[in-house]
Amino acid sequence: MKNYIKILIAIAAVGFVSCEADFENAVTDEGFYSSGTANFSNYVALGNSLTSGYADGGLYITGQNNSYPNIMAGQFALVGGGEFTQPLMSDNIGGLLLGGVQITSNRFVLGVDANGNPGPVRLEGTPTTDVLTSAPGPYNNMGVVGAKSFHLSAPGYGNAAGILSGAANPYYARIATSASSTVLEDALSLDATFFSLWIGNNDVLSYATSGGSGVDQTGNLDLSTYGSNDITDPNVFGAVYSAQVAALVAGGAKGVLINIPDVSSIPYFTTVPGPAIPLDAATASAVNAQFAAYNTQILPGLAGLGIITPEEADSRIVSFSAGQNYPIITDNDLTDMSGILQGQPFNLPPATAGLLGQLRQANSGDLTLLTAASVLGSTPDPSNPQLVVGVSIPVSNEYILTSSEQSKIATATAAYNVTINALASANDLAIWDSNSAFDVISSIGVPYDGGVLTAAFVTGGAFSLDGVHGSPRGYAYIANSVIDAINSKYDATIPKVAIGDYGTVQVTNNGG
Repeated sequence: MKNYIKILIAIAAVGFVSCEADFENAVTDEGFYSSGTANFSNYVALGNSLTSGYADGGLYITGQNNSYPNIMAGQFALVGGGEFTQPLMSDNIGGLLLGGVQITSNRFVLGVDANGNPGPVRLEGTPTTDVLTSAPGPYNNMGVVGAKSFHLSAPGYGNAAGILSGAANPYYARIATSASSTVLEDALSLDATFFSLWIGNNDVLSYATSGGSGVDQTGNLDLSTYGSNDITDPNVFGAVYSAQVAALVAGGAKGVLINIPDVSSIPYFTTVPGPAIPLDAATASAVNAQFAAYNTQILPGLAGLGIITPEEADSRIVSFSAGQNYPIITDNDLTDMSGILQGQPFNLPPATAGLLGQLRQANSGDLTLLTAASVLGSTPDPSNPQLVVGVSIPVSNEYILTSSEQSKIATATAAYNVTINALASANDLAIWDSNSAFDVISSIGVPYDGGVLTAAFVTGGAFSLDGVHGSPRGYAYIANSVIDAINSKYDATIPKVAIGDYGTVQVTNNGG
């Protein structure tokens, strides 16, 4: 089976890092610009990986220097903005050490895998950034990789002793002022005159990137029962987010809030095509013969016994044809029939019953994750090449985001954004609607003088090689968009940057 990433990367690498002229602002005289009614002398940014400058599956110096808060701070300097400090990593490799032992992976670069296929590959090398020897904060950029909304207010989230157990975050532990401090407390200690807050993405994103393997905790207020890939209850989000905004504005600081984008708009969920299995007519016919009894006897039998509805039976029918086909998948939202199929009247062997237990064929409502590209069409058992993932072996749940899982994410995201929008209004703060902006990038693209910024994986320019986080050019677009929101709210005239001056993906660690 073909590697689907290979189809998507057919442009010379030099094109990815080229820079084009982009004159967002013709006037460059510093005295021309105004801060309006805001004070940018001490800017603090709170958030998660998107705020930190995380890119290409890692945190590294170049990515941090191109973080949207750092880009914004450079523009704020033209209207009285002060120093903006960031917890820079020690290198451009992207991995993280704990007491000399590597605990996170190196970043991606565009390269060639062991089979000669172009695509994201992990950069070789030994990282030098160690959690235990990093300089404590606080820093003006308090974006913490992996943080959910409630983590910003969680004592002990930066306690290095809790990293291996999952009780603490290594990215915060390397900059926390103490083992018991919170991200919010450390940020507040800087007495900011202006802030940005972009948090809540991971409250749904970790569920999405795990293919819905977590739990939708809507209705559950007990954080102690949450797993790392769960959806945060909107009431929990509302309570912690409200408290964070209240603390940030208590000293008179002004700021900008950023809402949560729809996860389905990013390349991680849009790159691999749904019908990703190519079959010729003979193979399709042979596979259909294997599923004939399942389609015509087992499913109608289960429906006739009242174990599943006729509608579910129809949704589980498997049918292949010549050309591109949707893969068979495991759907955890379906009734698990593995035990039933081992009993009367079916009497199927345990292995076969387990295979069919929650089996169906994917459809246009499902999203295939970027990570699925490496498994679709593969033959995991060399001794039996007829066992093909997506054809005779279902694609596991963690590689597919089903329509019902998307619905849970959309519902939670909408609720989070209601809270964010209301708090921006109630506290007279600027707000950037990233949800609408990401939709535009995904659907039609954003023009700039050097071209068009889109969400196409690798070639679109907006996203890095992890398919989730921005490229330098993508972060420059975010910075400009937030500046627009700030200028509008506070009658400021902060200039924007030239998007074309920022690169996209890298083929090597050039340190630039």
